[in-house]
Amino acid sequence: MSRILNHRMRLSLRKPSWSCVDKRAVAFSVWTGRSVLLHKPLDSYQIPRRKYGMLIARAVRGVLKIRYLLLGGAVGGGMTLNKKYAEWKDGLPEMGWLNDLLPDNEQWEKFTTTLLDAKGKIGDQLQIVGVPLTLSITPDPRLREAGAARAAELRDWLSQRYEDAVAAAAVNNATSSIEPAPKIVNNLQSRPAPMSAKPNTDEKEAYERRVHALQEEVLSLQARYQRELQRLEQENRELRQQNMLLRQGRQPSTKKMRRSLIDMYSAVLDELADWDSGEAGRLPRVVVVGDQSAGKTSVLEMLAQARIFPRGAGEMCTRAPVKVTLSEGPYHVAQFNDSSREFDLNKESDLADLRKEVELRMRNSVRGGRTVSTQQIAMSVKGPGIPRMVLVDLPGVISTQTVDMAADTREAIKEMTKQYMDNPNAIILCIQDGSVDAERSNVTDLVSSCDPSGKRTIFVLTKVDLAEENLANPNRIRRILEGKLFPMKALGYYAVVTGRSRKDDSIQSIREYEERFFRSSKLFKDGMVAAGQVTTRNLALGVAECFWRMVRDSVEQQADAFKAMRFNLESEWKNTFPRQRELDRDELFERARAELLDKSAELSGVPAAAWEARLQNALWAAAAQRIFAGIYLPAAANASDDVDKFNTSVDIKLREWAENELATLSIQAGRQALREEFSELMSKSSDSDAIYDPVKKAAVDEALARHQWEERAQDVLRVLQVNALQDRCVASRAEWDSAVSLMEDALKERLKLTEDELKSLTGPGFRDRWLYWQSSNEEQNRRAEVKSELERLGSNRPSLTYDEVVAVRDNLRRRGVEVDNEYIRQTWKPIYLKHFLNRALSRARDCRKSFYLYTQQNGTGKECCEVVMFWRVQSALRTTANALRQQIGNREAGRLDRELREVLDEMSSDPELKKKLLSGRRVELAEELKRVRQVQEKLEEFIEALNKEK
Repeated sequence: MSRILNHRMRLSLRKPSWSCVDKRAVAFSVWTGRSVLLHKPLDSYQIPRRKYGMLIARAVRGVLKIRYLLLGGAVGGGMTLNKKYAEWKDGLPEMGWLNDLLPDNEQWEKFTTTLLDAKGKIGDQLQIVGVPLTLSITPDPRLREAGAARAAELRDWLSQRYEDAVAAAAVNNATSSIEPAPKIVNNLQSRPAPMSAKPNTDEKEAYERRVHALQEEVLSLQARYQRELQRLEQENRELRQQNMLLRQGRQPSTKKMRRSLIDMYSAVLDELADWDSGEAGRLPRVVVVGDQSAGKTSVLEMLAQARIFPRGAGEMCTRAPVKVTLSEGPYHVAQFNDSSREFDLNKESDLADLRKEVELRMRNSVRGGRTVSTQQIAMSVKGPGIPRMVLVDLPGVISTQTVDMAADTREAIKEMTKQYMDNPNAIILCIQDGSVDAERSNVTDLVSSCDPSGKRTIFVLTKVDLAEENLANPNRIRRILEGKLFPMKALGYYAVVTGRSRKDDSIQSIREYEERFFRSSKLFKDGMVAAGQVTTRNLALGVAECFWRMVRDSVEQQADAFKAMRFNLESEWKNTFPRQRELDRDELFERARAELLDKSAELSGVPAAAWEARLQNALWAAAAQRIFAGIYLPAAANASDDVDKFNTSVDIKLREWAENELATLSIQAGRQALREEFSELMSKSSDSDAIYDPVKKAAVDEALARHQWEERAQDVLRVLQVNALQDRCVASRAEWDSAVSLMEDALKERLKLTEDELKSLTGPGFRDRWLYWQSSNEEQNRRAEVKSELERLGSNRPSLTYDEVVAVRDNLRRRGVEVDNEYIRQTWKPIYLKHFLNRALSRARDCRKSFYLYTQQNGTGKECCEVVMFWRVQSALRTTANALRQQIGNREAGRLDRELREVLDEMSSDPELKKKLLSGRRVELAEELKRVRQVQEKLEEFIEALNKEK
C-alpha cells in the first residue's frame, strides 16, 4: 500500500496539476502565450484561449463605469445649474412696477376701439378726393381738437384746389384761345412758355396730365399728413409714459433725448457764427432781405405761425440779424438759444413777453450811437406743421436816412445784407412790396449783384391784395411773377398776403383771409398766376424743399473742407509744439488758476521764523529813513554831547512816531512782505509754464490792490508799539549785541550813501582820476574848493555860524571862486554828516564791549545811549513783526485767498481780458483746433442723421 502511495506521489511531482499553479504565473502565461513553469507554449498543454474573452470583459466593465460617471455628472450639473439660476434670479431688479405701467385688458380694448374710430374718421375726411387712406394711429386726446381743425382745414383746401383745377380744365375745354395753366407740381422750376391753340386731342392730353399731376400732389400731401400724425403720435406716447411715471412718483429716464435734424443743423450754424475761414463754414440758410416795411417780418411770422416780432409805427423794427430755427413739434413754443425759458405761443401773455424780449435784445445790441448791429439774435420756434428750415431776418434796406439815425446806417445795412447774401449756399428770399411801384425797389439790384443767375433766389411779392386794388393793369403782377419786369432772375416766384394792416389779427385769421382772397382773385381765376405760386403755405413748402436740397448738396463738401482744415492745423501743431498738449484759452486759464490757488494755500505753511525775518526787513526798510532823519540825527544835533538831552529828545520823537506813523507804516510793510512772499512762492514753481505768467501777475496784482488790512489791526499794533518803545532796559547780552549790530549796519549804510553824495558833488578823487581816467566838471571843481575850505574849519558842529560862512566865502573869493552863503551851507551838510557817522560808528564799536558796565549801572548809565535807542527801535519792530505774522496767519492770508478767487472768477467771465493775457500762436492754434473739431463733430452727427432720414 505504501508503494502505491509513493508511486502516486512521484507521479504527482512529475506532472503537476493546474490547481497548484500560482495565479501570477497563470496570468503571465495568458499574457505571453508561454508557460512559466515549462517554458513551452500553452497550446502544447491544451489550455483554452481566454485572451479575447477577458478583453471583452474589461470593455464591458469600462462601459459600466462610464455610465456611473455620466449619471453622477448629470446629477451634479443639474444641482449646480439650479443654484446658479437661483442666484441670477435673486440678482434681477424688481420689475413689479411694469404691472402698474402697462395697461390692462380693458384699456387695451378701449385703445383698439379708438384706433378703429380714428381710421373711419380720417378715411371719411380724405375720401373727398377719391383716394383711399389706411391709418393705424390715434391722436392724443390733448391734440384731438387741434387735429380735427387741421383735418377740416386740409379737407376744405383740397376740395377747393380740386374744384379750381376742374373749373380751369373746363374753361380750357370750352375756349381754345386761352393758354393752359402752368404746372403747379414744382414752382421752383422754370414755367413753361404760353402755348398757342391746339386741336382737341392735345387739349384732352393736357387735361389728363393736369389731373394726373393734381392727383400726385394730393397723394404727396396725404402722405405728408400721415407722417406728421405718426410723428405726433410717437411724441405723445413718450409724453404719456413720462406723465405716468411722474404720477407714480418716479422720475423718467435721464438719457439724452434725441435732437431733431433741424436742431442739429442749427447748432452747426451757431458754431459757425462770426466764422471767417474762406470756403469753410458756408452752409445753407434762408436769408430774408427786402426794402424797409416790405413785409419781411410778416412773411417770417406766417412761416412761424405766430406774431413773434415787435411792430413799429413807421420806424425801423429789425435792427439786428435774427436767426430763427423752424422745426416741428407737438407744442407751439419759442425759445432763445441762450435762455432756458419757453414761450407758449398760444398764450397772448407769453407772446407779449417774447416781443418785449426781442425788442430789448435789439436795443441792447445797438448801443454806442449805432442804429443797426451785426450781433446776431438766435431763437427757435417749434410747432405742429411748421416747415423745417433756418432763416435769418435782416434789417430792411433803406434809401433815405433820417436825422435820428447814425451817419453810416444805410451803408451798414447794405454791407450786412451783402455779407449774408455772398454766401454761395445761402437761399435769398427777396421780399418785394406789391403795393408800391416796382421802380422804387432798392433790394432787387442788390440781390441781382450777388446772384446774377438767380439759382438761389426766391422772389416773394407781398401785399398782393392792395396791389390788385390799386393797379389798373393786372398784367403787371403777372409780369412780376413771371420774372419779366425786374432785371433780376429767380428760382421761383410767389405771391402772398400777410395781413390787413391790423395788429390784432391772428395768424389763423390772416391765413383764412389770404385763401379767401386768392379764391376770389382775378389773378387766380383768369389763370394769370399758377395755383402753386400763391399763399404762404405753398411758399413754405417751396422754400423748405429748396433749403433741404441745397443742404444735401453742400453739407458733404463743407465737411470735407473742415476735415482738410483740421488736418492742416494738427500738422502745424505737431511740427511747432511737438511735446505739448493742445490746451485752449479756457483750459490754460483754469491751469493758471489752479497753480495760483495752490500757491495761495501754501502761504499758511510758511514757517514763523521766515515770516518774522521778512517782516523785520520790510519794517526796517520802511522805517530806516524816518529813524535817521527824523529821530536820531535831530536828537544828536540838538544834544551836543548832552546825554540827558539826547534821551529826552529821543523819547519824545519815538512816542510821536509810534502814535502817528508807525502803525500805518507797519501795515504797508506787511502788505509789501506779503507780496514778496507770494512772489517768491510763485517763482519756486520751476515746472510752471511761462504762458501762465501774465495771468498770474495780473491776478496777484489785482488781488493785492484790492486787499485791505483789517481796520482794527492798526489799533492793536499801535498799543504794542508804544509799550515796546517805553522799555529801556536791555535784558541780555544777545539783545545788546543784536542792537549794536543793527546800529553798525545802519551807520555803514548811511555812511556809504553820504560818501556817494559827496563824490557826486565834488567829483572823482585822485585814485579814480588815475586808475579810471575820470575827470571833474566845473561845478564839481567849485564844490571841491568849498569842501577843502570847510574841512579846515573842523566838522564837529552840525551848523555854521554867519561869521564862519563869511570867512569861508572870503577865502574862496581870494582864490577866484565865487559862491554864496547858501551854497556853502549845502556843502557843509554832507561833510558834517560824514564826520558824525564816522564818530557814531566808532562809538558803536566801543559799546560792543560795554554790556557789563551797562548791567552794573542797572540800565541807568549814560554811556552807549545810542545803542539803547536802536535796541528800543529793534524791540518795537520785532514786536510789530510778530503781531503782523499772527494777523497774516490768522486772517489776512485767508482774506487774500478769497479776494484772489474773486479776481479769478471775474477774469474767467471776461473773454476779452483772457484773450489779452493769454495770447500767441500756441493759444490761437489751440483755439482754432478746438473750434474746428467741434464743428466737424456736429457736421458728422448731422450728416449721419441726414443719411438715416433719406
